[in-house]
Amino acid sequence: MLPDFTPTTLAIEPLERAETIPASWYTDSSFNAHEREVIFARTWQYIGHVCMIPNIGDTRVASVAGESILLVRDQHGQARAFYNVCRHRAGPLATGDGCGARMLQCKYHGWTYTLDGRLRGVPHWNRVDLFEREDFGLRAVRITEWEGLLFVDLSGDAPQIDEVLAGIRERITPATLRDKQFHARYVYPVACNWKVYMDNYLEGYHVPIVHPELNKVLDYTNYVTEAHPWYSLQYSPFRSDADNSMYGANATEAFYYCVFPNLMLNIIAGRLQLNYVRPLDAEHCEVIFDYFYDDVTSHAAQEQIATDVRYSEEVQREDEEICAHVQHGLHSRSYHTGRFSVEREEGVHHFQALLKGCLKKRTYSG
Repeated sequence: MLPDFTPTTLAIEPLERAETIPASWYTDSSFNAHEREVIFARTWQYIGHVCMIPNIGDTRVASVAGESILLVRDQHGQARAFYNVCRHRAGPLATGDGCGARMLQCKYHGWTYTLDGRLRGVPHWNRVDLFEREDFGLRAVRITEWEGLLFVDLSGDAPQIDEVLAGIRERITPATLRDKQFHARYVYPVACNWKVYMDNYLEGYHVPIVHPELNKVLDYTNYVTEAHPWYSLQYSPFRSDADNSMYGANATEAFYYCVFPNLMLNIIAGRLQLNYVRPLDAEHCEVIFDYFYDDVTSHAAQEQIATDVRYSEEVQREDEEICAHVQHGLHSRSYHTGRFSVEREEGVHHFQALLKGCLKKRTYSG
């Protein structure tokens, strides 16, 4: 039985009257397990960039909704995704990233598969009856690409990615994402439920208190939030008197996109910082930062990137600290639900409404 899972807590009220989701939704392990099945296994999940598997036979392993997923560039140059599970006795095809493989081989008993998932080699298999190799290929996972970013959908029935991300490409013009070059990945463990981190990202209300240096850059008076069917946008111009050197001379505005349920696209002149929040358990998550830039090779660009990453890490550490405090506070007997600022927390309300809608629909309709 899920805690505090009632028609009242599932109701989606207007922002002016709405309460936040209950504290138990952030702290209860059974709720966390339920979300994995009805949220993360049924939505598009970021798995990497096309540049991470540039050549035929390149592989990458990722975790999605508790499943190990193998990303591979097949013999025709197509990006494919499979469950990283051999059809023999569930051994792994890969335990880490690789390059230039001609075949995929199970690390347990050596069964081999072609790069497009067909079973090819079955050692020591004489005298086995009623066995057809074509019935034992790898289980494929639905995969799609948008602006160079690769996504998988374990359910196979999530809306088309262009529907989910409709309008982003046009809104950020003349900036583009497709030709950005990958720089580096950083992974940050955070001592909070994944939704605490998402809530925190989705409002600028805390910026003057938690991020005093960032507050000197953003024009807080013109900070606005827009709600779209599957994502929200927080937009802010930079202050005309601000020192925005950490972002480069051409930076004049910031686009902070949050794509439900757990992806953030932070777009500032010449740069995409992608954040992907992966739940670990009810009390912990990890946040993956992938950095992309127009230029990653020139000396000037490398200096700018180093400054950007240092500054982003400072902001991340501030967020980690406050999110851990919030997670602790959610266990207090004094707290059950809260309320929203109409001016500053539209993004959080929008996210929690999407969460409730998915939980209600997928819990009761199967």
